[in-house]
Amino acid sequence: MTYAGRCQCGACRFEFDGPPNWVAHCHCLSCRRASGAALVSYVGVPDGAWRWTGAEPRAWESSPGTRWLRCPDCGALVAYDAERYGAEIHFPLALIEDPAGLSPEGHARWEERVAWLALSDDLPKESR
Repeated sequence: MTYAGRCQCGACRFEFDGPPNWVAHCHCLSCRRASGAALVSYVGVPDGAWRWTGAEPRAWESSPGTRWLRCPDCGALVAYDAERYGAEIHFPLALIEDPAGLSPEGHARWEERVAWLALSDDLPKESR
């Protein structure tokens, strides 16, 4: 299965061939600040299975080995890439045009979640 995604304006586009390594919600402060949302749901895709099919995003390194990739036109967060996670990239699940078959399997950085968001799912909740 090939999945496709894009930023808000459509300039930055990507594709990946499934299945992904994982799909999960991240509650960490860095992801919340990068997105302006209470959490970000990501798809972890192995290197070699994904490709840019439109304009390549602009990278910003928040710390050594940690990059946030944004569309240079609309500013949308299109990917997260960190050396500590090995040979994979993280695409926001909400950018996937047809996410059939991609459902979050758990919560990451649960201890950093915002207190005002009530979640009632029974997915595993991981802390650091």
